[in-house]
Amino acid sequence: MIEVRSFNGLGGADHGWLKAKHHFSFAGYYDPERMGWGALRVWNDDEIAPHKGFPPHPHANMEIITYVRDGAITHEDNLGNKGRTEAGDVQVMSAGSGIRHAEYNREPETTRIFQIWIEPDREGGKPSWGAKPFPKGDRAGSFVVLASGFGTDADALPIRAEARVLGATLKAGATAEYTLGQGRHGYLVPAEGEVEVNGVSLKARDGAAIEDESVVKITALKDSEIILVDAA
Repeated sequence: MIEVRSFNGLGGADHGWLKAKHHFSFAGYYDPERMGWGALRVWNDDEIAPHKGFPPHPHANMEIITYVRDGAITHEDNLGNKGRTEAGDVQVMSAGSGIRHAEYNREPETTRIFQIWIEPDREGGKPSWGAKPFPKGDRAGSFVVLASGFGTDADALPIRAEARVLGATLKAGATAEYTLGQGRHGYLVPAEGEVEVNGVSLKARDGAAIEDESVVKITALKDSEIILVDAA
């Protein structure tokens, strides 16, 4: 089963400095049919104006993964962590028992991100933050694990959930496959390009909620950049 959620049909808000689209219910957008997908709770498609951002605010008991599509995002938190994550790279914040952070676009151009929230396997724990570069050339033609709660994914940023966040880049006509285990929930979004997912067409920034598909085969109709979440 693959349910397409077109970008144009997503909920959202325009705050001037922030243009946000929500794949699931978030903030002022509420749809009881779209409260999440398995442990995946939030997938926001955010455009942040130059020299603007989110002032300090709290989180708890959530794994928050930020994939930077264009520009860069600068993170600061009350634990003393600071870092700048640029296009193609990933940051992970495990909110644990509680953390307060701010995120700003300190760049002269618009920053575009996917922010993905996954519910942790257990509540509490010491909060943490980390970031890592993932060169797009390293994921040409196949999926690379960007963040994972599985110990076997040694090169990925760790999260506290039985889930993976993966990325791939495909040239037009190329294919990639991913095995989705029984009872798992997949959610796939092309950051750029156009693809077919098991024969179902997706344009850039459309979402595909995937369930009961043992193998997910992605064929690029145009040069494409793809993010996939595999969650319980």
